[in-house]
Amino acid sequence: MFRPGVQKTQVTVLGLLVALMLTSFLTDVVKNAVGRPRPDLLSRCIPSRGTADNALVAWTVCTQADQHILQEGWRSFPSGHSSFAFSGLGYLSLFFSGQMHVYRPRTDLARCLLAFLPLLCALMIAISRLDDYRHDVYDVTCGGLLGILVAWFSYRRYYPPLRSVRCDVPYDKSEITTPDGFARLGDEEQALSRSFPEGVPSEESYALEEAEGSRGH
Repeated sequence: MFRPGVQKTQVTVLGLLVALMLTSFLTDVVKNAVGRPRPDLLSRCIPSRGTADNALVAWTVCTQADQHILQEGWRSFPSGHSSFAFSGLGYLSLFFSGQMHVYRPRTDLARCLLAFLPLLCALMIAISRLDDYRHDVYDVTCGGLLGILVAWFSYRRYYPPLRSVRCDVPYDKSEITTPDGFARLGDEEQALSRSFPEGVPSEESYALEEAEGSRGH
């Protein structure tokens, strides 16, 4: 049996790695499926002399020798830097919030600022992509939303909600799985499942409960 500190470290690092890898995978899938030209596509393309200014042309007018730079010019949406930053730093912000009980009533301001500092760093990284003219605001916004959603998903797989009194302690295996290895139902789901007669489908059980309730009235 691992000591609590070792288990927390392993669970936290695992959640962070899952968030980063899943965000990278989803970002690449969307980039390849959607694409969109980057704002700096013309500087990447370096059109040949004599190319019409106000006419639709093919990519063959580009004289860029580095094909990687040229191909990346059509993979603007969503911003990979933004999604990756908000995934990793967003997960770190959630972890700090849980460890310091930021959402506890009357939490001091210093804890809140420390917990939200990683999000500020992620925001600055995303803004830098606009300053460098690599992405537009939609790329950065969607990339940030993707990253923070994956970070929240990964964090909640291992830690309780931030408003829980035990939000600083990761889930124990016995709390989320049954002895036979299946996922354990929540308290409400367990209560609902116990109310169903054995061998009766759920739809019929609902109808049976409604009928019993009407007869009681």
